[in-house]
Amino acid sequence: MRNAMMLGASLAVLIAAGCASNPPLQTESSVSAIRAAEEVGASETPLASFHLQLAREELARAQQLATDGEKDRAMSMLRRAEADADLAILLSQEHTEKSEAVKAMERVRLLQMNNR
Repeated sequence: MRNAMMLGASLAVLIAAGCASNPPLQTESSVSAIRAAEEVGASETPLASFHLQLAREELARAQQLATDGEKDRAMSMLRRAEADADLAILLSQEHTEKSEAVKAMERVRLLQMNNR
């Protein structure tokens, strides 16, 4: 009887330990946003590059926090990483659009000068 109780207690501990394990951190969204920022050339624009680097660092920090068992803080850090990557994309696109606008204005000026 005593052995059966010990076996039951051991099984309960093993089951509880298995249930307590943390599921892996869901980094896909943050990683995807960082990759998108890299693909649009965020590293070529100073401010966008800064936010891209922040996103990379925040992703690494989130992974470390998850390893340390701080899932809530890790999830918060992942949201920050994704937000910084998204901001890097927008800043990169803004820079590209401004450059294109400046080039267009220069073409207009040249056309105006040629038509005089």
